[in-house]
Amino acid sequence: MKRSELVQRLARRFPSLRPTDAQYAVNLICDAMARVLRDGNRIEVRGFGSFAVNYRAARLNRNPRTGERVEVPPKYVPHFKTGKELRELLVEQSRNGEPAPARLPEAPLSPP
Repeated sequence: MKRSELVQRLARRFPSLRPTDAQYAVNLICDAMARVLRDGNRIEVRGFGSFAVNYRAARLNRNPRTGERVEVPPKYVPHFKTGKELRELLVEQSRNGEPAPARLPEAPLSPP
């Protein structure tokens, strides 16, 4: 799902929420998450998963087109780990012989 699709879904689900307000809310959440990760902290959304930053050391790699060896500098990369509930949902679905869907069933969003 793209950010714009999330904004559209929020605006449709909550008619009192104008699309510009939905856009503001999504941007606010995404910016807050990026700030937390940039500061080196972890984000956990119970039942869904957690976001963290992993360090990758410098290494030698190969350019797949030319075969030339290339030095890749060290860097920090975002990492997502699924939560227990989401993982169990996906495992159960695969046990039932159902192919993995392009989209999971939509969980209802209820107002607070």
